[in-house]
Amino acid sequence: MRTRQFMHFINHAWVVAAVAVLLVGSSWAASNGKLLYSFTGGLDGGDPATALTFDASGNGYGTTVTGGDFGCGTVFQLTPSGGRFTESVLFSFDCFTTGKNPYGGVVVDSKGNLYGTTVAGGFGGICSGDGCGVVYMLSNAGGTWNETVMYSFTGGDDGFGPGGALVSDGNGNFYGTTPDGGANAVGVVYQISPVRGGGWQQTVIHSFTGGNDGAVGSLGALLRDGSGNLFGVTELGGAFGAGTAFRLSPIQGGGWKMTTLYAFKGQPDAGFPYGGLIADAHGNLYGTTYYGGKNGMGSVFELDFTRKKEIVLYNFKGGTDGSNTTTTLVFDKAGNLYGTTSMGGNPGCDCGTVFELSPRQGGGVQERILHRFGESPDGGYPYYGLTPDSKGDLYGTTVSGGRDTQGVVFKFTP
Repeated sequence: MRTRQFMHFINHAWVVAAVAVLLVGSSWAASNGKLLYSFTGGLDGGDPATALTFDASGNGYGTTVTGGDFGCGTVFQLTPSGGRFTESVLFSFDCFTTGKNPYGGVVVDSKGNLYGTTVAGGFGGICSGDGCGVVYMLSNAGGTWNETVMYSFTGGDDGFGPGGALVSDGNGNFYGTTPDGGANAVGVVYQISPVRGGGWQQTVIHSFTGGNDGAVGSLGALLRDGSGNLFGVTELGGAFGAGTAFRLSPIQGGGWKMTTLYAFKGQPDAGFPYGGLIADAHGNLYGTTYYGGKNGMGSVFELDFTRKKEIVLYNFKGGTDGSNTTTTLVFDKAGNLYGTTSMGGNPGCDCGTVFELSPRQGGGVQERILHRFGESPDGGYPYYGLTPDSKGDLYGTTVSGGRDTQGVVFKFTP
């Protein structure tokens, strides 16, 4: 199975719990935050390396890398009830044909179906019996969730080890990246499309070369604009070897055009982006990098298309300020940016932070640390950033910490 340097795997004795409720964590009281759920590592799952997704009813969905009926991960639902959240497992991966170790979370369509990926499992290929990963759909029939494996990667030109969420175009097509495989063995961008008469088809729309176009598809989901363009980052490659930001544009009549928007240079420039991109109302793009920046501790950057330049908005300092961010950022209505760092923060823990970047009058941004993750029962290591609900509250997960050191779901009110 493929692993990433920023992902923590924590072994823990299983505790049997299929459905459970967690109360508010007192350690968040001063920071407008709450711990909503603490995973046990048992039937409820463990290591929730996931972004959260909400449906129209306010239910949250995500994935755990481990735990469940077979120990190979779950898809879970969080149902709000009286200020608390009930966690229930919708599906447990069997480690083999149904998939193994889902990362990144799921997307929800208008019918309530859930779609996601696993980094291992599937029908075989070249991945030494562990499987090269799958794309799956979960549908609810009479209260029972059933899985359809939409595609099983082979580890060849099609890629393998998809570790990020999918993005939908609203017409039944889904897009994602792999960090490995492809024609040049450094990952691909792929499309999953419905086939007339039933079934699904995978098409590689770009195979990274490791050159100017970059290498290794990131853990963040692709960003799709209203014209059907896909935007993303690569963790490595590019002109300076520190990753790229790219655009894939559909070509009339078929095919896609790859454009490298920016090649990161590394310290003191931004370098090695792991999270996804977001856009403002003017089409400018924003993201984060794990390394690079003035201090080599990671950065927040903007690709300003009006001025045709890249701007490092913030340089993480490490220590109490936080460092090494893998987050996909999120805007609020006032134009503030929110995200997480995977390390730094509490000196006794180095477990990451929640931060806010606010525009300064005259230019630049002001950073404010909203929470430093600490000792149990607090969480630790938030990799997948924050998701807003319809009220503007922000939700996220940590892969460690909590009562059983198996990760938590948290909520923050700006």
